[in-house]
Amino acid sequence: QVQLVESGGGSVQVGDSLTLSCAASGRHLSSSVLAWFRQAPGKEREFVALIRWSRDSTLYADSVKGRFIVSKDKPKNIVYLQMHNLKVEDTAAYYCARGSQYSTNRLEYVFWGQGTQVTVAS
Repeated sequence: QVQLVESGGGSVQVGDSLTLSCAASGRHLSSSVLAWFRQAPGKEREFVALIRWSRDSTLYADSVKGRFIVSKDKPKNIVYLQMHNLKVEDTAAYYCARGSQYSTNRLEYVFWGQGTQVTVAS
């Protein structure tokens, strides 16, 4: 059974940093892609970043490039999203997702976590 459990969300100020964690479990993790998406109220869920489990390949949305870092801890089966220099527009529910394709399309991801809220105040 595949499970993804996010944690680490919270309320911060503009310019602050925050790190989200996604604990992943289930079979065939080594062949998967782990991604972060976010969804703000009234908006569609959008791609943030992804990382291949078996390699160090990463990909970022232009809106977070240079500010966010996605990484993994293989022994602990955890994927992290380090978020720096946070902006008000980063406010959203952040979701961890697991798929098999190196893709920014949310439809390619079958398994999702429950989400964790990040609120950035000015």
